[in-house]
Amino acid sequence: MSNETVRTELECDFSLGCGAIELIIQPHEKDLGGFSVRRALPSTQRQMVGPWIFFDHMGPAEFPAGQGINVRPHPHVNLATVTYLFEGEILHRDSLGSLQPIRPGDINLMVAGRGIVHSERERPEVKAQSHRLHGLQLWLALPEAAEEVEPAFYHYPAVQIPALTVEGVSVRVLMGSAYGQVSPVKTFAETLYVEAHLQAGQTLMLPDAQERAVYVASGKLKARDTEVPEHCLAIIGNHPGVVVEAVSESRIGILGGEKMAPRFVEWNFVSSRRERIDQAKADWKARRFPTVPGDEDEFIPLPE
Repeated sequence: MSNETVRTELECDFSLGCGAIELIIQPHEKDLGGFSVRRALPSTQRQMVGPWIFFDHMGPAEFPAGQGINVRPHPHVNLATVTYLFEGEILHRDSLGSLQPIRPGDINLMVAGRGIVHSERERPEVKAQSHRLHGLQLWLALPEAAEEVEPAFYHYPAVQIPALTVEGVSVRVLMGSAYGQVSPVKTFAETLYVEAHLQAGQTLMLPDAQERAVYVASGKLKARDTEVPEHCLAIIGNHPGVVVEAVSESRIGILGGEKMAPRFVEWNFVSSRRERIDQAKADWKARRFPTVPGDEDEFIPLPE
């Protein structure tokens, strides 16, 4: 998705928890025209969790026939986008010529590197009937040595993503390694991304990582005596053996990885260098980015 704000800084409610939970972030909800996005990262309290620098929870949204996702072409640099859907479908196009429907359980990894442009819309046959959309889109900050790599696009169908049961809990290892499984999804730094579905009363020990967090997409969790409400992101301390328990049926995302240096974030651009973002802004304003084949007529202007 495109970031509709120029500078991504949020005022977030938070509370200090037990030793395991350092911070609970209540995302801001934004209406992007017919569907809601809850944005948890970056915040004024926490910019990143490992390499993850942007976290959007899309929906769940109900669209009547004739309406749906319609994000015009927009640019990115020095980051990678990761899209994962629970329900619905998004049609991805980019300036490399990629044309790929994203469906539930797939991992869609777009590496912006030195610069890419993409759009997110829907196939006509999807939009022609009432439908739902629900999912997560995250951005990875690329390590400094990889910020200017050639742009690339990778798509991993749901059948390629490791799925297992951990003490009765359904788990999918989306990126990195956890619970004895290794995801095939390409990474540029130590990265953790796991989805889990817990029934009420079930528990799950979290994978270890230098930095990590748990997002409650639906339901409610607790760690010791601290509850994590629905639609909140809990920053978890680097303590081994942290266990979360589902207060009610819950779908969660676990994310993290190696600690990275702070980044500059402005509009759809992320970089370790302020001057790189300034250059990207000038390039987009002057229309020096490549166009998206099959979607050349529209674009999102640079916010003033």
